[in-house]
Amino acid sequence: MTDKTEKIKEKGLDKLDCQIVKLLQQNGRLSNTSIAKELGIAEATVRTRLKRLINENYIKIVAIGTPHKLGFDITGNIKLRIDVKKKEPVVDALCKLKEAVHINLMTGSTDIDIDFIVKSLTELNDLVYNKISKIEGIITTETSLIMEQVKENHAWGTAFDDE
Repeated sequence: MTDKTEKIKEKGLDKLDCQIVKLLQQNGRLSNTSIAKELGIAEATVRTRLKRLINENYIKIVAIGTPHKLGFDITGNIKLRIDVKKKEPVVDALCKLKEAVHINLMTGSTDIDIDFIVKSLTELNDLVYNKISKIEGIITTETSLIMEQVKENHAWGTAFDDE
C-alpha cells in the first residue's frame, strides 16, 4: 500500500469517495445517477457513500449565494485580539451573531478572524459597536471591507487527489 493510500484510509475515505467529492465540488447539483455514470458504478453505491460523506461531515451540499446580488451591500472581515483566558465565552457570543458567516481561531497577530455580511453601513455600525465591541474579553478589532471579490473557488478536491 502506498503512503497516499494509507493516509486516505486513515481519514476514512477511499479513492471513490474522493472522486465523488471532486465531482460535487465542480457541480453540487449533480444527481446520483450522473455521478454513477461518470464513475462507472451503481447509483446505489453513490447514494450510500454520499449519505456517509454528509453524515460524517466530510462534505456539505449547500447553495452558495452571491451576497451583493442577494441584497447585502457590505461584506468584509473583522480581526480580533482577545484575552485568551476568555476565549470560550467570546467564541460563544460571536457564534450567536447572524452577520458572522465564518469564525476562525487563528495563529499570529489575530486571535479570531470573522467574515461578515450585512445589508448596510447602519448594520455594520451596529455589528461593530453594539454587538462585537460589547463582548467581554475582546481587546481590539480591525474591520476591513471587501471592495471586489476577484476569486472564489470551492473545487479544491481532496488532499489525496493525484497532482
